Amino acid sequence: MIAATGEWSPELQKARAYEQILLDIILGELAPGARLDEQALTRRYNTGLAGVRDALGRLALEGMVVRRSRAGTTVSPLDLVDLREGYEARALIEPHCAAMAARNANEDEIAQILAAFDDAERATRDYDRRALVAMDQRFHALIARASRNAALARILIPLQHKAARFWVYSMGATTEEERLADICHHRAIAQRIAARDAEGARAAMILVLGSMPQTVRRSLTGFGEEDAQSASAGAA
Repeated sequence: MIAATGEWSPELQKARAYEQILLDIILGELAPGARLDEQALTRRYNTGLAGVRDALGRLALEGMVVRRSRAGTTVSPLDLVDLREGYEARALIEPHCAAMAARNANEDEIAQILAAFDDAERATRDYDRRALVAMDQRFHALIARASRNAALARILIPLQHKAARFWVYSMGATTEEERLADICHHRAIAQRIAARDAEGARAAMILVLGSMPQTVRRSLTGFGEEDAQSASAGAA
């Protein structure tokens, strides 16, 4: 797995701990500003201390947690400026990565991209946010890696993680039909990549990214600048 800390096999304990902590941060189960006790995390995720520490180190490099000497580790605050800047960066990078994936992905990667949302109808019907977020994260990370540009993937994957924290808010502001339509748009990207249609993949990704800021803004009507400042203060 391409990340700021290099390749991690999904089978490694630290990779499993990383993925579970990441999902809990995105879903808000580990709240902005919350202190993260390493021993408590080992019990929560039934994993070793070394795996938790490695996972937190990786999350710190991605900006998902803040580590301070003597103060410990806390979940990073929600930052609306960071969100806006992240979307701007993704709008420049991710369509290009989708086009590169259409050119460079191998058959196994294409199969994984096509299968990323296989359980999406069930998850949407059951409003299984954890499953939906996991599928979305996997989908975008697979495309980033399939671009065969490690530098772009290292930039893009953490941006996707940060955006997902706000996307979770948007789920409650959308209907089941809107969520299913969004899944169809994601599948269109996969189909263009599978067809080796670089420009079609680029256009399909632009369509997905273009709808995200509006959807997230709808969800933030109850989460204004004051809330972001409060979350930031809680992590200080």
